Amino acid sequence: MARARPERRVILTADDLGLAPEVNEAVERAHREGVLTAASLMVGERAAAGAVAIARRNPRLAIGLHLTLTNGTPVLPPARIPALVGPDGRLRDDMAALGLALAASRAARRQLRDEIAAQFAAFRATGLPCDHLNAHRHFHLHPVIAALAFRAAREHGVRAVRIPWEPPALVRAADPATPRTQSRALVPFAALLRRLAARFGLAAPDRVVGLAWSGAFTAGRLAAVLPLLPAGTTEIYLHPATAGGFPGGAPGYRHAEELAALTDARVREAAAGLASGGYAAMLGA
Repeated sequence: MARARPERRVILTADDLGLAPEVNEAVERAHREGVLTAASLMVGERAAAGAVAIARRNPRLAIGLHLTLTNGTPVLPPARIPALVGPDGRLRDDMAALGLALAASRAARRQLRDEIAAQFAAFRATGLPCDHLNAHRHFHLHPVIAALAFRAAREHGVRAVRIPWEPPALVRAADPATPRTQSRALVPFAALLRRLAARFGLAAPDRVVGLAWSGAFTAGRLAAVLPLLPAGTTEIYLHPATAGGFPGGAPGYRHAEELAALTDARVREAAAGLASGGYAAMLGA
């Protein structure tokens, strides 16, 4: 007798919850009216309190920590983490230079550890269960950040993490016009993250979809890729907002279109045949 094919499972995540009211409103609408099953919270941003209120009134929305170590607001006072912030007190956005500093400076690594710990503590203070961990701009691809963040996740009882690896063939099957933008140089970093995740007892989806279409994840693309998902667990992440132009938003991102994608009738129909939920539910973490 043929063996049963493993179930196809999907996690539909919104990043940047708490960044702005426009993002918070979109996340709630995408969850209530669409297919969104998870969101990742930026605990230091100006709309974080509103995001927590949304999470509390939508208990089926799985909330994780969107660890923010670049281009954002730190939780610790800037004076305590001078290696991580710029003159304006915000987290540095020169990721390459900051990555080199973290590799070279013990003091910078100590400040990084403290800021990571502070963000985990801020999440715990919300009283929400932490479904997963990922990082703003996928900065946890940096091995130093990954090692410290994954250790902190284990200490705080977080059981799942995003590994930002996207199969190019899958996205091009859904949209053949998709440019080949994902660098081969990222592949060994993603493999290292998977090994680190296993070492710290963290589960991860088999694959991610959202890198190539970041900021341009249209309803057509989402409706096309859902039926093509292979067996196992796939995370699909988007950046919905009711409108663009808010502080901290990425220039050129089509936030409102991504919200529309999550509530589109074609997408709802395509998602109906898949098991869906947060990380813990889909990974058994």
